[in-house]
Amino acid sequence: MSRALAAAAAAGFLAGPLLAQEDTQAAASAEQADTVLELLELVRTEAREGSRMNRERVEQFRNARDERQRMLEEVSRELAAENRRSNTLSQRYEQNESGLAELEERLRIRIGNFGELFGVVRDVAGDTAGEVLSSLASAQYPDRADLVRAMAQADELPSLEDLRGLQLMLLEEMAQSGQVARFGAEITDPSGQTMVGEVIRVGAFNLVHDGKFLNRDASTGALRILPRQPAGRYLRMAEDLGEATSGVVDMAIDPSRGQLLGLLIQAPGIGERIRQGGYVGYTIIGMGVIGLLIALWRLVVLQGAGTRIRAQLKTPQAREDNALGRILSVYERHRSGNLEALALKLDEAIMREAPMLERYQGILKVFSAVAPLLGLLGTVVGMIITFQQLTLFGTGDPKLMAGGISQALITTVLGLIVAIPLVLLHSVVSSASQRLVEILEEQSAGLIARKAEREAEAAESE
Repeated sequence: MSRALAAAAAAGFLAGPLLAQEDTQAAASAEQADTVLELLELVRTEAREGSRMNRERVEQFRNARDERQRMLEEVSRELAAENRRSNTLSQRYEQNESGLAELEERLRIRIGNFGELFGVVRDVAGDTAGEVLSSLASAQYPDRADLVRAMAQADELPSLEDLRGLQLMLLEEMAQSGQVARFGAEITDPSGQTMVGEVIRVGAFNLVHDGKFLNRDASTGALRILPRQPAGRYLRMAEDLGEATSGVVDMAIDPSRGQLLGLLIQAPGIGERIRQGGYVGYTIIGMGVIGLLIALWRLVVLQGAGTRIRAQLKTPQAREDNALGRILSVYERHRSGNLEALALKLDEAIMREAPMLERYQGILKVFSAVAPLLGLLGTVVGMIITFQQLTLFGTGDPKLMAGGISQALITTVLGLIVAIPLVLLHSVVSSASQRLVEILEEQSAGLIARKAEREAEAAESE
């Protein structure tokens, strides 16, 4: 349609100049005519020429009209074609709109599924990153957490390769938890000095160096020797593991990744327990030590005295190195006297020997009775301290009451620990001395009985 309009405009533009040219020629001919005949001939000629030109003009106009008609028909056909194309495009547009709505719904559903998958992957990657960073296996493989850390912080869906890497990371963590490995690493001792040494990793549970347990800082990855180690039996296990080259070795593991080990090293030792008892606890322990030394000393003395008395029983010759020998000496010196005087002399000798055999038993008895009383005293003092802390600071922080409660409990325990052995030792020492005294009394009674028999026989013979 645009091409037809351009052609019509061009035809009009050409017709205008032709008319102007004819008028100019007629004017020039009129100026050249000299006679009427010439003028008439000139008019005829011009009339014929004008007719011809008019025919040509009519022909041109008809041609222009036909051209415009053709152009109009062509434009009409193009318009009809464009209308049909417009209808087709409209139908296609409506179909595309319907299909697009369906695709958008499907996309929304799939985006929702992938969004949920993305959220799950990020959560799993975040949890795995935390597990890997806190895992003791990362001490041997420090760079393995980069993948899961990047997935946990990503803002787009992970690739299939990333998901496989996450799966391999989880499988590797499970596999490393069952391995005992040795590797070299930088170690910081309690004084702050850094050295390079061999570290033994027991799965994902313990790190050991030179028979000592290590802990790992999850934020920096630094390995440090614990300033306070657990009980000796755990250290012996660690030493055995370090010396082993093959076979099965007993080893304590910490499935809580350091929490149980932290509790073990925070548990107070014997020295700290004793210090918690305060002055009352020290007094009880001092009494216990003194009582134990006295009991052992008296058992040794009584054992020696009993050995010498039993040796004296095997010989009639009186010896002064034992109690029974000294009693026999008294008998020998006074055997010529009357029976009553001899009995009194022997009783006096036994009474003189018995205190030597029963010496310091009273102290043991007193200590065994006083120790639990001192424990009770420490309990009362500890409770007083506890209530004072409650009065001053309230019940917000239980640690403030721990000192008084510890003293109350420790002194009670110390009192019982001291009293029970002292009671048993007092019973043993008392029984040993009582047996020796009974031997002396038995032998003294035997001597008196034999003298009485001899006097009775002498009286009967007279």
